[in-house]
Amino acid sequence: MKRNSIVVTNLSKTFSFPVKNAKAGWVKNLFSPEMREITAVDKVSFSVVAGERIAFIGPNGAGKSTTIKMLTGILFPTSGTVSVLGLDPTTDRKKLAYRIGTVFGQRSQLLPNLPLTDSLEFFGVMYGMTDTGISARIEELTKLFDLTSFIDQPVRKLSLGQRMRAEVAAALIHRPEIIFLDEPTIGLDVVAKKTLRDLLITINKEENVTIFLTSHDVGDIESLCERTIVINHGTVINDLPTKELSKAFAYEKHIDLIPKTSFEDFPALPKGATYFLQSKDKITVTVDINKLSVQASLKKLLNLFEVEDVDVYNTELETTIRHIYERDSTR
Repeated sequence: MKRNSIVVTNLSKTFSFPVKNAKAGWVKNLFSPEMREITAVDKVSFSVVAGERIAFIGPNGAGKSTTIKMLTGILFPTSGTVSVLGLDPTTDRKKLAYRIGTVFGQRSQLLPNLPLTDSLEFFGVMYGMTDTGISARIEELTKLFDLTSFIDQPVRKLSLGQRMRAEVAAALIHRPEIIFLDEPTIGLDVVAKKTLRDLLITINKEENVTIFLTSHDVGDIESLCERTIVINHGTVINDLPTKELSKAFAYEKHIDLIPKTSFEDFPALPKGATYFLQSKDKITVTVDINKLSVQASLKKLLNLFEVEDVDVYNTELETTIRHIYERDSTR
């Protein structure tokens, strides 16, 4: 039986902040302001087994980042308990840091003006690794993440795709048991996204690293994660296998069609497809893949329209969450 990497029980976080009262004088507002509270995380409970790949998703302001900050010891909970690798992040943050890795897509942890090798060596030293151990691990990660062509370049000169591979490699230098990823593929093109996702799956399988991912990209969730926890308004509203999420909720695909000539008349679409956007220069069709496959819809649409270009992509995460609410409300 596999052990739990993360156990969260009734976890809550409340923030207090001053509110200006227009009726009160400036002295009162300055020295004894009216305080207001907001609950960012509200009695959240879940557990994660070692080696699992978990998506922790929700719209902006749902409580995702606050939860991750409590799991990593950056924030202290107002109430409830957290155990990560058997440690309490509030009291054992330093010990925990040696056993986890973090990657935040919009914030770099690398040294921008120095070669990538310097950043990797720096993190190795920071985590107390020996010189031999650092060299061996850098060589291992260089091969796995294909860093050879740019490992001696200053980080600021790397492309976004190269930098994100380097960010993940740096987070793995000390062989962490869990890696927390916050929007790791944001801004990447399709090829770079697939490369990074494949590397994360390889690390998960070969080193049994638990992956805890937050992302607004449905492709990240479907490609990487076996299980999805959905949070909104600080509360877990669903916890289910990702395959079930895809079948039950993420069933819409969008297809962009760029016509060769301007359109004025729009023909009726096959069952399962509806117009999302209609203009003379661009047509977007929404396809319910439970009723019509992407392959079948493309075949039918190309018979209806003479097009110059076609693009198929996932629905937005917010739409998926809306579908979850719609189904829950009908129960």
